[in-house]
Amino acid sequence: MYIVRVEDSFAAAHFLTHYHGKCERLHGHNYRVRVYARGPELDAGGMLLDFGVLKAALHEVLGALDHGLLNDEPAFEGDPSAERIAALIFARLAERLPGSPLHAVEVFETEKNMARFEP
Repeated sequence: MYIVRVEDSFAAAHFLTHYHGKCERLHGHNYRVRVYARGPELDAGGMLLDFGVLKAALHEVLGALDHGLLNDEPAFEGDPSAERIAALIFARLAERLPGSPLHAVEVFETEKNMARFEP
């Protein structure tokens, strides 16, 4: 089995409406995002998925979130948790890369805290 990973980042603000504590107040993160593709076969060029293609798609998806208020995104239903952010990024990548071997998305809110989405 082959696995490739690319990484990028974005900065955004959010607040959690169904959380009681400091995260219910408006705050921001410098998010780090890792995207994994996984598959048993390589293409004729010896690649699972071209890094450049995957990086470009990720950069485009994150660009739409960068320096925004994540609560404005309807998919988050007022609670843009790291889990929901990871799922949204995966879905938007899948739209841009149909048929690709996307496997998982990890979203780090901090150096030590992350959520992972695998369909």
